[in-house]
Amino acid sequence: MMRALTWHGTNDVRVDTVSDPEIINPRDAIIKITSTAICGSDLHLYDGVIPGVAPGDVLGHEFMGEVVETGSASDLKKGQRVVVPFTISCGGCFHCKQQQYSACDNSNPAEKQDMSATLYGQPMAALFGYSHLTGGYSGGQAEYARVPFSDVGPIVVPDHLEDDKVLFLSDILPTGWMAAENADIQPDDTVAVWGCGPVGLFAIQSAIVMGASKVIAIDHYPNRLALAKQLGAEIIDFRETDVREALMEMSGGIGVDAVIDAVGMESHGFAIDNMFDVVKQKVGMGADRASALKQAILAVRFGGKVSIPGVYGGMTDKWPLGAMMEKGLQVRGGQTHVQKYTKPLLEKIEDGTLDTTFLISHRLPLEQAAEGYKNFKEQQNEWTKVILKPGMEN
Repeated sequence: MMRALTWHGTNDVRVDTVSDPEIINPRDAIIKITSTAICGSDLHLYDGVIPGVAPGDVLGHEFMGEVVETGSASDLKKGQRVVVPFTISCGGCFHCKQQQYSACDNSNPAEKQDMSATLYGQPMAALFGYSHLTGGYSGGQAEYARVPFSDVGPIVVPDHLEDDKVLFLSDILPTGWMAAENADIQPDDTVAVWGCGPVGLFAIQSAIVMGASKVIAIDHYPNRLALAKQLGAEIIDFRETDVREALMEMSGGIGVDAVIDAVGMESHGFAIDNMFDVVKQKVGMGADRASALKQAILAVRFGGKVSIPGVYGGMTDKWPLGAMMEKGLQVRGGQTHVQKYTKPLLEKIEDGTLDTTFLISHRLPLEQAAEGYKNFKEQQNEWTKVILKPGMEN
């Protein structure tokens, strides 16, 4: 038996004793978790706005650790340190061969596919610890985890790089990088990023590395804005400034070249349509609040580029479809194809091009995971990123 963080209802997560994972398929591996993080996407589960989560489900999709057991078809070896992508991908289907790993055809079991197929037209691929919509796989906020398709997903990391430097290869660093890539950044571009949470900050860092001439960060938490400024961004506090007016001024009156929505379905705002969206989300009438994305579409220039790494789960209304069409915008989004990016990003970590450790604000024992969730939600200015450490003393 092991300890793991489990979901029991809205704003109710607990560390329970659950069964140890076991090898089920020859391509499986069992990982002893050394570090696991709380993600902003986990808060959507915590808030009860993602369907298909059941009491007792083990959460968590950002984790790494040591290989302790392997199936006969795994290419991992006991004792290796690995970071595990949050996307579960077979490596051999049509989409995986296109390096579209988060669209894998084979990882979500057939009996779990109907709900997402109805919502999206095709079934979703599987993700760790993220509802039965995405396969119902146990997550990594635990002492141990079973890793399916372990010959495709995990990346072996060298011993001289401590966990803090590489853990975020599991999700948020590739997500921020793909967000900037989806914005098709050119050397003279001005890029605006909504949301200075972990993904937004990595999108800012990535956009700067990719050569954007100006990156503008939009948020209202002083510490997050300070971190964005530290990375080299100009900043806007949306509670003190008219964002669209400021962006027009900062882009020479033409509008910014690219926008990145790193907020997602629970965005904040004082527009009347967003206030209605909040009510609808709480009573289950509508899943997504999209005020940040709507603002981004109105702020980008004609012919501009819209990148959406922020998580959306269902429907939204009052959508600026006319602006999107009339302005001739390129719009790209999607779950991150993590396996496509882990090796090149590991190289950028090793050579010092990218730093991830600046983001970490708190390290807690796994036993304090519920406290970590509560504070990560309620004190977002100070709790920028929480790492849970199984075995760490309370």
